[in-house]
Amino acid sequence: MAATDPIAYLRATAPFRTLPAALFDEAARSVDVAFHPAGTWLARAGQKPLEHLHVIRKGVVRLERDGQTLQVLEEGETFGFTSLLARKATIDVLVEEDLVAYRIPEAVFRGLLADAAFAGHFSEGLSERLKASLAQSSVATFPPDLSLDVRQVLREAAVWVDTGATAGEVARRMREARVTSVLVQGDPVAIVTDRDLRNRVLAEGLGPDTRAADISTRSPRMVASGTPIHEAWAKLLEAGVHHLPVVDGGEIVGVLTATDLLRCSAQGPMAVLRRVERISTRDRLPGYGKTVAEMASALLAGGLDATLIAGFVARLNDTLLERIVRMAEAEMGPAPVPWAWLALGSEGRKEQTLLTDQDNALAFADGGEPARGWFEAFVARIAEDLEAAGFPECPGGTTAARWMGPLSEWRRRFSSWIDSPSPEALLQAAIFLDFRRVAGALDVAPLEAVLAAAPARPLFLRFLARAALEFHPPPALLLRLRGDAGTVDLKAHGIAPVVLLARCYGLELGGRRRSTLERIEAAAAAGNLSSEVHADVADAYRFLLGLRLRLQLRAVSEGRPAAHTVALAALSAVERSRLKDALRAVRGFQEAGAHHFRTDF
Repeated sequence: MAATDPIAYLRATAPFRTLPAALFDEAARSVDVAFHPAGTWLARAGQKPLEHLHVIRKGVVRLERDGQTLQVLEEGETFGFTSLLARKATIDVLVEEDLVAYRIPEAVFRGLLADAAFAGHFSEGLSERLKASLAQSSVATFPPDLSLDVRQVLREAAVWVDTGATAGEVARRMREARVTSVLVQGDPVAIVTDRDLRNRVLAEGLGPDTRAADISTRSPRMVASGTPIHEAWAKLLEAGVHHLPVVDGGEIVGVLTATDLLRCSAQGPMAVLRRVERISTRDRLPGYGKTVAEMASALLAGGLDATLIAGFVARLNDTLLERIVRMAEAEMGPAPVPWAWLALGSEGRKEQTLLTDQDNALAFADGGEPARGWFEAFVARIAEDLEAAGFPECPGGTTAARWMGPLSEWRRRFSSWIDSPSPEALLQAAIFLDFRRVAGALDVAPLEAVLAAAPARPLFLRFLARAALEFHPPPALLLRLRGDAGTVDLKAHGIAPVVLLARCYGLELGGRRRSTLERIEAAAAAGNLSSEVHADVADAYRFLLGLRLRLQLRAVSEGRPAAHTVALAALSAVERSRLKDALRAVRGFQEAGAHHFRTDF
């Protein structure tokens, strides 16, 4: 069928694409074509509402309220549904460029709402629209359903021994039942695994008469029946264990193992973690970045939120660093004094999805200055290995090679940034105040104490918030398909504005929280941010991360470098519309932040 055929065009356009045949045929029979010249006002707030759902074939429509542009709509986007749902005109609708639109009358539109997917496309709440917006975008993998109940992959039954059982009896019971763990009766329940027999009995030179209770793990982490696979993955990674008893109705019905989850996907977090844990030589580092990208692609195609994927990536990156540190210490010997490796930026917030530049720093114990040479060699070795694994050197120099020193020096530095908020101090604070210790034994509580004092520095928070507002979405009028303005930097225009302002809200509450979503959730809970703004910006942030990850994975699969920018013309009509929704939510968040922190001083 020709591209100009209204029926073919509608069928290829969301949300008509997924309508059942009977409903779509009803829509097709009712469709007509409308022509409106530029300058036509199709609706005025408070006057007669629109009586059709419009699907733009050619032209541009501008939505306004009180003379302010809310959104610019172009080919493939829809309008009129607000009038149809509310039965009143709440915004002004102006034809900016000659319009050709396909129209569906109100009665037919209401009949189509019987289809849940169609109705969901027109949900009144921004949050609901954004949550469903990427469902039709493809990712080139064939993953398992990560929402499956853990009971559906559970293979190991719950096998019990009494509290007086010995290690020998436990081993025989495991062999008879063909399991890798047994549960020990008692209050609380305990678990003995095959690893415990190897590490706590054989490796320690103990005999088969050793009491099972003495080598068991009491009160093991458990998971409820009904838990999705991806949540079970997260629990295993977080706890650093390989067995999770599964509870149903207060009873333990089986033990979920890492092997059960490994069977679900060779690209899942547990499989990748196993491969990372086996890294023992530097020649096994190359290819790590590709492995992470493949895992992210599989998880995204499996329906996981980009923020959850970032949590898995952070755990893997932490494990990789542990292996690199262990290899460095094996060559160089133990450190002269305790130290802490600090991850900064997105890695500090656990919000990195694909590997990015190295952003890190190192603090060592006071009194370790004479050993600076050792730490310089140590840092150089780690940086080289990280680069081999796929983390390029930071072009801005925010690495431990430059940012290294005793803990007291770091504490003075943090305090000076907060006490004297100069432009340079604000820039450095924005980089370093998202720190997270990922390796080393040095206690960084003194740095946490500085962040905890931030609420007593309102001037610093106001300056930091004002600096954060310098990053903002483009005006709605610039979000156009054609011309140079038709490109959006998802990081600079959407993600960074949320991250930077959320940091201010987090520091206002003492700086304990690091992730962006945790910060804005805490701000809402404390009454510093309205629940409506919180809901909208949280889902906008998830959408922007997910869209960027989807586009970056597409680029990587095609051999192109992953970028933050996207041409609006490269997006589907649904993605364009939801991107505009998300950026509008970011602007609303910034308006709320400007008022809250009084940045107009």
